[in-house]
Amino acid sequence: MRAAVSAPRVLLAGTGSGCGKTTVTCAVLQALTDRGLRLGAFKCGPDYIDPMFHSRIIGAESGNLDLFFFGGDMARRLLAGGAGQRDVSVIEGVMGYYDGMGLTSTQASAYDLARETDSPAVLVVGAKGASLSLLAVIEGFLRFRPDSHIRGIIFNQCAPAVYAALAEAVRERFGGRVKPLGYLPPMADCALESRHLGLVTAGEVVDLRDKLRRLACQAEKTVDLDGLLALARSAPALEWELAAPVKFPEPVRVAVAEDKAFCFRYRDSLAVLEELGAELVPFRPLEDRALPEDIHGLYLCGGYPELYARELSENRTMLASVRGALERGVPCIAECGGFMYLTEAIGDWPMVGYLPGRCRDTGRLTRFGYVTLTAKRDNLLCRAGERIRGHEFHHWDAENPGEDFTAEKASGKFWDCVFATDRLYAGFPHFHFRANPAFAENFYRACVKEKHRNDS
Repeated sequence: MRAAVSAPRVLLAGTGSGCGKTTVTCAVLQALTDRGLRLGAFKCGPDYIDPMFHSRIIGAESGNLDLFFFGGDMARRLLAGGAGQRDVSVIEGVMGYYDGMGLTSTQASAYDLARETDSPAVLVVGAKGASLSLLAVIEGFLRFRPDSHIRGIIFNQCAPAVYAALAEAVRERFGGRVKPLGYLPPMADCALESRHLGLVTAGEVVDLRDKLRRLACQAEKTVDLDGLLALARSAPALEWELAAPVKFPEPVRVAVAEDKAFCFRYRDSLAVLEELGAELVPFRPLEDRALPEDIHGLYLCGGYPELYARELSENRTMLASVRGALERGVPCIAECGGFMYLTEAIGDWPMVGYLPGRCRDTGRLTRFGYVTLTAKRDNLLCRAGERIRGHEFHHWDAENPGEDFTAEKASGKFWDCVFATDRLYAGFPHFHFRANPAFAENFYRACVKEKHRNDS
């Protein structure tokens, strides 16, 4: 059985990384929020940081739409979720519009998402240091795929006089196939800082609210927001296959790390546990003295524990609480930064010490990109031979990264990773429960078993 819903939406894509699509997306989201519209926000691909900025603006969590993790049907379902409570949804693209897995594939690209969700796309074009050549860029993007879905153009870092000439040239050359929808001028005082994994997190930008206010004011002046909304409302209804929900009869409590050090998590992945019946209980490894009481599972997400290693290390009561829970057999998922927290040390700072080895900064990206994980032994999440899709993206590495799963890239490169037992998944790869819901169900069953461990 199929479901369908009207869901006005637009995808803001870029010609490449660094063209300003996050800046433009934040400006548009803030300007539309200031108009009183109810917004949804999404990010194409496995990004944790950009959705944090979206969430700060719209006052609700932003989601990820990743066609490597799950297919088009699930992407449409997630995009449609809550559509009745939104006036419009804004999707931010990833890298360049056609950039997908590998160098020659559009798989899992922003274009792939626009095609699978039938969403109109607006191309963000960086205009610094160019003029007429920008039309050649636009023409190339339009012609590269006949079904490009590109319906509008926003120029970034564009002078007002240059935009007037560019807009007229776009209208004349493309005859209505694509519409100029405005520009943002150079705004150095609104730049968002970066570090090795992309932008710094939204919580670290001290003057973020002021920057967003200035961006929104500029967007109201120089971006055709009404034209953008009209384009979003032209999108056809979203359709997807209905699936029978799985619900466990018994609730469990799962502690979820949430603070500055542990902030890389997928909202829609954790929502799978809630759909199964779990209560997610947030805690702060940086500040809380111990884990929440009466928990039956533990989820340590990724983030930047290396930036807060001293504070984490000095919170000895929390370290002891986490170690005690693991030694008691509380089921635990620890991804990337969460895995690092369980090792002996991050740099020179002692950590939980439940897993052998220390972590160190390699000074470069290590094992970067999408992977398919295959279990080598039965474990907390799955049977030997079962698979889930995930990704790695980190500068730090561990002396002992584990060997109970095999990670394989599309190129054929593979390596061993992850510590996995009947009560533990701990390793650098991140994964998404929507990619294989059976993993979530197995974790839930382990939590139920933990709940009754001391029953007579």
